[in-house]
Amino acid sequence: MSHESHREEDTFESQFIEKYLSEYASISSIVREALPFELVATVGGVIAGVIFSGMTDELEMIPGLIVIYPGVLGLRGNISSTLGSRLGSAIHMGLITDIDRSNPELTNNINGSLLLGFIMAVLLGLLGHLFTLALGFESAGAFKLILISVIAAVTSGIILSVVAVLLAIGMFRFGFDPDNVVTPSIATIGDIVSMFMLFIAAKLVVML
Repeated sequence: MSHESHREEDTFESQFIEKYLSEYASISSIVREALPFELVATVGGVIAGVIFSGMTDELEMIPGLIVIYPGVLGLRGNISSTLGSRLGSAIHMGLITDIDRSNPELTNNINGSLLLGFIMAVLLGLLGHLFTLALGFESAGAFKLILISVIAAVTSGIILSVVAVLLAIGMFRFGFDPDNVVTPSIATIGDIVSMFMLFIAAKLVVML
């Protein structure tokens, strides 16, 4: 009886793996699901560049802003994309099935990402100030650069956390593999949102 039970389990496991590979991990499914979002990601990068091109006045008025710009752009994309990947893994494992504020797996991932974004934003602003001075250029000051970085990171982090949760759960319900969709989508949206929030933060600091 025990031997037959093991055989049934092995058969079920092999069928499950075969089904998973055919539905989620095949080359065709990966290309079919990811390609549209990769195309959107390319367009999103162009949009982020357009937003940045409109920040010439702020770049002149806030020395050192251009130094933290790549960091802010990469910061949100990296942290939020990681959040999307973690949510996708949790969804596949059955740890997250819905938008539930009482679910510690969901809330811990979101809060951890926001806290990490805040810490890294403070460090980014400080390093931007120090590196600007070290290179012999004028800096707007550590306070202003940190303030801009934190405002941009926190606001974009909140927005992208909501988007990541909605995308991960929504795509899974529609039969898509979140791992193929969420990461490129968040990276693109992160570029646009982060750049826009950096623009708003710079505007606010200039007005101070």
